[in-house]
Amino acid sequence: MSKFTLEHQPLLRFLKEEDILKIHEAALKVLAKTGVFFDSEEALTILRDAGCSVDFDQKIARFPKELVEKSLSSVPETFELFGREGENPITIGGENCYFDPGSAGLNFLESDNCTARPAVSGDIVKIYRLCDGLENFPIQSTAVSLADVPKKIADCYRVYLLLKNTVKPMAVGAFDVEGVANIAKLLTQIRGSEAALREKPLAFFDICSSPSLKWTHISCHNIIDCAKLGLPMETISVPMPGAVSPATLAGSLLIHVAETLSGIVLAQSVNPGNPMIFGGAPMTFDMRFSTTSLNAVETNLISTAYAQMARYYGMPCHTYAGLADAKTVDAQAGLETAFSALLAAAGGLHVIAGPGMLDFVNTFSLEKLVIDHEIVAMTKRLQKGFAVNDETLCLDLIDALGPGGDYMSAEHTLRHFKEELYIPPLVIDKKNRNAWEAQGGSDIFARAKAQVTAILEHHEIPALTQDTAVKLDGAMTEIMAAMDIVSLPLGPERS
Repeated sequence: MSKFTLEHQPLLRFLKEEDILKIHEAALKVLAKTGVFFDSEEALTILRDAGCSVDFDQKIARFPKELVEKSLSSVPETFELFGREGENPITIGGENCYFDPGSAGLNFLESDNCTARPAVSGDIVKIYRLCDGLENFPIQSTAVSLADVPKKIADCYRVYLLLKNTVKPMAVGAFDVEGVANIAKLLTQIRGSEAALREKPLAFFDICSSPSLKWTHISCHNIIDCAKLGLPMETISVPMPGAVSPATLAGSLLIHVAETLSGIVLAQSVNPGNPMIFGGAPMTFDMRFSTTSLNAVETNLISTAYAQMARYYGMPCHTYAGLADAKTVDAQAGLETAFSALLAAAGGLHVIAGPGMLDFVNTFSLEKLVIDHEIVAMTKRLQKGFAVNDETLCLDLIDALGPGGDYMSAEHTLRHFKEELYIPPLVIDKKNRNAWEAQGGSDIFARAKAQVTAILEHHEIPALTQDTAVKLDGAMTEIMAAMDIVSLPLGPERS
């Protein structure tokens, strides 16, 4: 993709070309006139030195158009993300689309598909190991918050467990000002040095703004620290029409774009060229039940619209989709997950987080993650489309076989049917009723439960080398000592 062009819009689009230009100009006006609140003197100083008009008493920065567009021009159009072993990178951006499990859940759904309880360390390890065995999730997430560890160390501890239980790259996030530095210390033990980590990044950091038009003290310093270390990050704006952003979707989209651009300017002012993702987590507020949904139709409209903006700016984009507000893995969960996943993928999002999640992103289900894996596979097949050429049109074959021809035994069929047809491998049932009944007549949840068990029992994850494991444990122990924490449920322990 290139910068400030309308040539790379997705197949599914809700904004006309003139709408994109109008929103961009409106965002520049918001940034120049209204400004954005930054709860950090260091952030405000960086922005002032970069060319912003800064009111230190009100903690508001106002942005000149030239600085915003200069910052956007410096964001890489794509970047590579590497797994634990430093091989087989994936490219974030371009025409690629990747799904990863949802994050920030509080609860874990038991395999009875009914009992939800606070998530603990053993649960998160199961999530990581299961996801490692599901090929259509090339990125891991930190998945759930943990009830059995102190909150002040939970962000680092989740990454520590990730590094021990997956070889995949990851999306992570910090809970406090020191969080980015501490997590980077753990990641550095895998790569060997900060320079090597910058060369082959293992994770990108989620950093949330605070609606509306605000960056908290923690978020400001997370952005600054990521940029100083040269680590990829995605800023996540959270518009909520009628609650913390305008009731109109266009107004909420404008808030989203302005907040995101302000975070981009801060990061690029620290480190021009720092890899970034234009992220977001739009929600709706249901006034009947006081619930907030990441899965409403309107959130899909907002996220696919800001994906068009991100593509105009020539940078990767992210949203939350492929999740459900349903409380159990049921028909509602299936329709919500498939609907939002398909819209996000067709709408041009590059990173889509959400599979495995239920109950307004509060609850994680292993069985849902397995089912969602096949939803993602079907979505990816749809994205692939099909080729139209002499070989695929088959004119000679059709003429040779004539009316009533037997295509089943044709060599052309043997050559093409596997690549043309997606055959669900795990839990989606395609048998006839007699065969289904003969094999027990199980429903999709039962089949997913069986696959969870099989993957957790048989999928092998390469262990860290002894030297790397010792260094990782040592770094984690140093973080524990600084926080006066003696032990964690799954290690390490301070001597």
